[in-house]
Amino acid sequence: MQSTLNSAPLSDAELDSLETFIFSDIVSQDSLDLIGIHGFLCALNISPLPAAEEEWMDVLFDGKPKWESTEQETEITTLLNRWKNSIGGDLYNDRELEMPCDLTLVTKNEESELEIWAQAFMEGVFINEDEWFSEGTDKEEVVAELMLPIMVISNLFDEKEFIEIRNNRTVTEQMANEIPDILIDLFLLYHAPEK
Repeated sequence: MQSTLNSAPLSDAELDSLETFIFSDIVSQDSLDLIGIHGFLCALNISPLPAAEEEWMDVLFDGKPKWESTEQETEITTLLNRWKNSIGGDLYNDRELEMPCDLTLVTKNEESELEIWAQAFMEGVFINEDEWFSEGTDKEEVVAELMLPIMVISNLFDEKEFIEIRNNRTVTEQMANEIPDILIDLFLLYHAPEK
């Protein structure tokens, strides 16, 4: 079990520091933002198969940042790992996650923050996609059902059924509100001890 220090939630100042780094010139413009990072780290914790740190960091930053020093690299990677561990601790202890954005798609902008969160969650899923949706297992149908709201809200899938659901505002808003509970259900599906 991780120590309390390694899984302590990030302070506002630490989140600000991380955000400043992400929007700096040494990081790709296509790097995930803080809302996206939260969704991505949720998926990494839930994943039935762990991803190597180098691999998920590469996806998160959209490549390797042009680190200014080893100290900077250590500081940022430590913050990200601690945030990941904090989310993992909440899921492990069956605590509802505090989402970094409103659970709604209603926005004046074209893309809501929740949509950004869901897209980043799916980025985390894609790292080990085959393991999430293992065909022929008793979990396959359950996972597909649980994942449906996140997949719909991500707007990454253009199949007819997803478009029809997304066009129904009442249904999508209902799905959005279910996400915190869905995350715990998915985590337990893969990580609950065998009875």
